[in-house]
Amino acid sequence: MKHMYRLEPPVVRIAAKSGMDASLQSISRVAIIIIGLVAAFAGLDQAQPLLAPISLAIITGLMASPVASALERYIPVSLSAAIVVVLFLGLIASAIALFSMPLSIWMDRLPEIWRELQRHMLDWQTVFETLGGVQEQIRSISGGEAQMTVEIEDGSAVEDIATLAPALVAQIILFLASLYFFLATRHTLRVSILSLCFSRHSRLRTARMFRDAEWFVSRYLLSITVINAGLGLSTTAAMWLLGVPQPYLWGMLAFILNYVVYIGPAVMAGILLGVGLATWDAPPAIFMPMAAYLTLNMFEAQFVTPQVIGRSVTLSPFLVFLSLAFWIWLWGPVGGLLAVPFLLIAHAVLRNSALLHPSRPASGGRSPVAANA
Repeated sequence: MKHMYRLEPPVVRIAAKSGMDASLQSISRVAIIIIGLVAAFAGLDQAQPLLAPISLAIITGLMASPVASALERYIPVSLSAAIVVVLFLGLIASAIALFSMPLSIWMDRLPEIWRELQRHMLDWQTVFETLGGVQEQIRSISGGEAQMTVEIEDGSAVEDIATLAPALVAQIILFLASLYFFLATRHTLRVSILSLCFSRHSRLRTARMFRDAEWFVSRYLLSITVINAGLGLSTTAAMWLLGVPQPYLWGMLAFILNYVVYIGPAVMAGILLGVGLATWDAPPAIFMPMAAYLTLNMFEAQFVTPQVIGRSVTLSPFLVFLSLAFWIWLWGPVGGLLAVPFLLIAHAVLRNSALLHPSRPASGGRSPVAANA
């Protein structure tokens, strides 16, 4: 019995040591994962000038793949890819031609809009008096004299655009080249990736991932493009009826900014508030452009988009918000455009993942809508 009691403490010490080693191994794994994520985020941030246009080209290629596939029935793949690229090049050139001059005019009017905003803030002092410290902040900003001073820097928006033009041209060239090669080689790329799968089941699962990602992204982006075009035309008509200068400019901005959900409409509302400040003096008229746009946007978000897109590509609003916050923080405005498509691709991968569906049978020829129903 004494001999047995003498053996117990070393056994306990060995068990405690093994438990500590297991804890240290778990902590080291977590630390390695965290370090890897930080390194990946830093790499994505540093490679943004290269990866952002390439990613945008891939997402655009997924959206345009139905068009390219339709053209490939009659012409070679390389020619259909070239036609799609030429169409996008024409859209980019048209947008630059239509946007550059009106935007430069309104950007030169930013100091005037700022002065009008400050003047109205001073006129509304009686409203702000009920809020603690707001009146003192306005007076401190104005130097304590209830007069706002605005310093206008030399230069114009045209000069800023000319400075950024080389980088912008390089980004556009990289985008168009990536778009062409993705469309021209997407079938070969898919076959090459599928050839790396060793079993038939893994090939079917990977093929479903490709199919669902292309279907989700193309359906979402094509539907949103049609919806945004309707919103842009409606905004143009509303601004024309209200007498806002350059109504087509605000319609195009509404069309583009609506791709960035949540944030884009808020930015557009702020822009139209500034347009109202620069166009009218009376407070009711100032808010009319913003109110008209918000009414159209609310109708689009509540009624049109749910009916057109449907339930098959519906995502959690919280996940959409997190994706927007992350990609805008990492890549800026381009990240805002890519946030929802990236989330859709992740959804397509996860819904066919072996981790989530280890024994999921093949869905055959069913569409993602039927598989999701």
